[in-house]
Amino acid sequence: MKQLVITERICLIGHILAKVFGLIGILLVIPHAEVILNLGGGVGQTAMQLSMADGGVVDIIFGTIAVSIFASRVLGWRTWLLFMVPSLLISVGSELLGTSTGFPFGYYSYLSGLGYKIAGLVPFTIPLSWFYVGLSAYLLARTGLKVAEKPSLGRQIAAVLLGALLFTSWDFALEPAMSQTAFPFWYWEQPGAFFGTPYQNYAGWFGTSALFMSVAALLWRNTPVKLERSQLTVPIIVYLSNFIFAAGLSLGAGYFIPVSLGFGLGVAPAVVLWLSATAIHNLTVTSPTATAEVSTANVKVAVK
Repeated sequence: MKQLVITERICLIGHILAKVFGLIGILLVIPHAEVILNLGGGVGQTAMQLSMADGGVVDIIFGTIAVSIFASRVLGWRTWLLFMVPSLLISVGSELLGTSTGFPFGYYSYLSGLGYKIAGLVPFTIPLSWFYVGLSAYLLARTGLKVAEKPSLGRQIAAVLLGALLFTSWDFALEPAMSQTAFPFWYWEQPGAFFGTPYQNYAGWFGTSALFMSVAALLWRNTPVKLERSQLTVPIIVYLSNFIFAAGLSLGAGYFIPVSLGFGLGVAPAVVLWLSATAIHNLTVTSPTATAEVSTANVKVAVK
C-alpha cells in the first residue's frame, strides 16, 4: 500500500509539473520559439518537437494513473472500475459521434498534440481526461452533498447535476485556450457565438458527463462511498490544477469572461463542497460502532 501511495504522489506531482511546463511553454516559449530553435546541436529543435508532440500526452497519462491509484486505494478497485469504464466508453462514444456528425458538441476536429487518434478522429487521451476530471468533480459533489450520510434519490440526482456542472465549468476556461489561441489542439468548423465556441458544446459536455455520472451512481447504489475531507485531497488538487492550467492559457489570450464564468460555477462551488466534507476530528459519535472506530483511530494516532 505504501508503494501505491508513493506512486500516486509521484504521478500527481508529475501531472501538475507537466501542466506548469505546458503553461510556460505555450505562453512564453512558443511566442519566442526562434530562441529555442537556434540552440546548437539540434537540441532546441528536438526539445520543441518532444514538448509539442508528447507534452499533453504525458500530462494526461500522469493524471490518469494518479486518480486511478487514488480511486482503487480509497474506493476499492471495483468501485473505481464501475466509474472508469462507463466514463471512458460514454465519453469516447460521444466524442466520436461529435467529430463525425456534429452532435452533441457541434462541428469540430482535433489537431495534433494529444496523441494517437481513435478511428483517426479522437485522441486516446481525451476520454482519459473525461475520466479523471469527471471522477474528481463527482466525488466532490457527492461528498459535499452528504449523499452517503443521508442517502435519497434527490441527493443522488443533485450530486450528478452538480458534478456535471463542475465538469462543464472546467470547459468554460478550457475551450478558448484549446481552440482559439496561437497553439490550438482542436478547431471549430463553425465557430460559435460564445467566444468562438457554440453554446451547443457546453450542453454536450453537461449531458455527456451527467450520463456517465448517472450510470456510476446506479452501479454504486449498493456500495457506500463515504469520504472524509482529507480523502478528497487528490480530487480537489486535480480539479483545481486542471482549471488553473486552462484559465492561465485563456487569460493569457484575453478571455476573461469564460474564465470568470468557470470560476464562479466551478472553482468556487468545488472549494465549498470540499470544505463541507466531514473532517475526521468533527465526526459525531452516534452509535457504539462509531465509538469503537473513533477510539481505534485515536489509539493509532497516539501510538504513531
